[in-house]
Formats: sequence, C-alpha cells, structure tokens
Amino acid sequence: MVKRSEGQPKPVLVYILTIIFSIVFIVVGRYFATQGYPEFDNPQSTSVKAKVTEITSTQELDNGQDVYFKAVLLSSEQKGEAIEGYQRVYTNYYPVQEPVKAGDRIMVYKVEDKKAPWVMQEYLRFNYITWLGILFCLGVLLFGRFKGLNTLISLLFTCLAIFAVYIPSILSGQSIYLWTIIVCLYIIVMTMLLINGLDKKSFCAGLGCFSGVLVAGLVTFIMSRMMNLTGMATEDTLYLTMLELEKPIDLRAIIFGTITIGALGAVMDVAMDISTSLNEIRQHDPEIGRMDLIKSGFNIGRDVMGTMANTLVLAYIGCDLATTLLLAAYNVGTMELLNMELMINEFLDALAGSFGILMTLPLTSFICSLVYVKKKKEQPPVYY
Repeated sequence: MVKRSEGQPKPVLVYILTIIFSIVFIVVGRYFATQGYPEFDNPQSTSVKAKVTEITSTQELDNGQDVYFKAVLLSSEQKGEAIEGYQRVYTNYYPVQEPVKAGDRIMVYKVEDKKAPWVMQEYLRFNYITWLGILFCLGVLLFGRFKGLNTLISLLFTCLAIFAVYIPSILSGQSIYLWTIIVCLYIIVMTMLLINGLDKKSFCAGLGCFSGVLVAGLVTFIMSRMMNLTGMATEDTLYLTMLELEKPIDLRAIIFGTITIGALGAVMDVAMDISTSLNEIRQHDPEIGRMDLIKSGFNIGRDVMGTMANTLVLAYIGCDLATTLLLAAYNVGTMELLNMELMINEFLDALAGSFGILMTLPLTSFICSLVYVKKKKEQPPVYY
C-alpha cells in the first residue's frame, strides 16, 4: 500500500473538488462562450418515431418505387396512433434506401400529399448506438470498476466541454485559438485529477501533455500560413461560410482547433505512459540520477512513439478514406493530388499530431527527472 505523504490532499477531497471545478467550468465557460451567440432561424423538426406494422402495396416508378405502409407512432402527442405513409425509393440516386418491411422502426414526417399523409424520412438508427454505448459503459465499469467510473465521468465532462462550451464559442465569433487552449487545458487537468488524483504522476503527465499539445498547435499555426491554407477544403467548410454570422468563422483557425484537439487524446496517453513508467523506475531505484531517468524515458518513448504515430496517421486516413478513393479513381495526377488542400490538411493533421507526440516524450521525461529526483545535498566536510 502506497502511503500518502504529509501535506498531500486526500483523494476524496481532490475528487469532489474536481467534480465541482468541472461543473463550474462548464456553466461559467458556456456563459462566456455564448456571448454574442447568433439566433439561427431553424424550423422545428416535425419528424416522429414510428413502427411499421404492415406493407400495404408497392407502386413501380421509372426511377424507383413507392412503398406504402401502415405504422404506429412511437413518440409525440399522438403516441399509439395508427397512420398510413409511403416511402419513395430512388434507384438512380445514392444512397439507395432499403424498402421498409413490417417491424422496422423509422422516422416519419407529416405532409400534405394525396398519396399518404406521412412520408418516411430515415430508419431509426440511434437506438442501436444507444445500446452499444450502454454496453461500452458496462464493459468499462466491469473492467475498470471505480477507475472505470472515473473514466466515464471524465468522458462526460470532455463531451460537455466540447459541445456546450467550445462549439458555441466558435459560433459566437470568439477567438478559436484562445478557446482551443482553454478547453484543452481544462480537459487535461480534469482528466488527470479524476483518473489519477493529485500526485506527482498527474502533475508531470499533465505538464508534459500540455507542452506536447502546444507544440502540435504551434506547428499547425506556422505551417498553415507557410502553405497558404484557406481552410476551405470540403463542402462542410463551404457551408460554414454561408452561415449568417456577424463575425465570419476563421476557417484557418478551424484547422488549428481540429488538429490540436484531435492530437490531445494521443498526446495525453503518451505523457501518462512516460510519467507512470518513470515513477515506477524511481520507486524501485530511489538512488537513480536525473540523467539515467531521462535515458530510461527516452528508451520507453522509442517503443511508444511508433504505435502512437501510427494511431494518428491511420485515424486521419480512415476518416477520409472515401475521398481518397474517389480522387484515386478519377486518376488525378500524383502532384496535383498531393498538393490539393484537402490532402495537405490530412498530411498536416497526421504530421503535426505526430510531432506533438514526438516532443511530448523528451519533455515529459525531463519534467519527471526534475520532479521525481531531488537534487542531492552536498555533505558537509568531516574534520578529524
């Protein structure tokens, strides 16, 4: 059993204070992030859940077919009401929907149409994601127990920080660079305190992680200007320019935020690995010197570096695999392909994130050597 050193806060107190700090950050952060938040003219969705009970008929068309069905509403004020609707299945447009069948759960919306008063919009898919998420949470709790619970809580606060604070701050026209750093710093501190508590390991890992993330962000900031990136590489970014905002979104800053936050998880993992490993070495060899501890950190880092760099590269390639396949299929010239902003963004994502990991290894090792190994006091001379 590891003894708690005198003066070190109790784990329960740190845990409670971290929860309170996180709640305060979300509430206060959202207040400041939504200053100047625009009011979008979004019509309320009229879609409701329904369950298909019977397929009544099918009508063939030149470009597809209409599938007529009966269903029961599962939500809204008319829950349990029997309705009639139809699904338009196009065969010359993508994606092609599968024709509905009895027992399917779908989303429908009401229309003024002579064919039927309700039209199918989409299959109801989120229920499956919900169950998968519940299974994941149960697995984390079963395997990690109390640490697993802390993992889920930290994941919840991370999602709240992104969706309740970070995204509103961008739409409000505030500095993306500033809010990226603030949110990253909060996620690092909150995660380290909830998962590991307030100790030397968390301090070293947190400081090393923040340093690595800053390196990744700095590389992104410099390279995006050197390569004259506009940030307008996909249809999604084009739609952002169409939003009616008083202050247009800085698309180049979006690149900074995307890469910095995207690299945060991997950098945090690396920093914690190095900090924990060097702490174990220090525990087993109290007399180890700083340089020896740094060398140990470098040796551990060499093994970690390859897998973590692959993690980032493969993640970014996987996200845009369809786009890469499309460009390759149309025989775009190699140099033209490599110089497209879309591809350059992917290369920059992978390289800047990997560079952050690369610098996290020595920085965390150096920080650990300063914190774990105390400088030996010189012994006073002995006179006989």
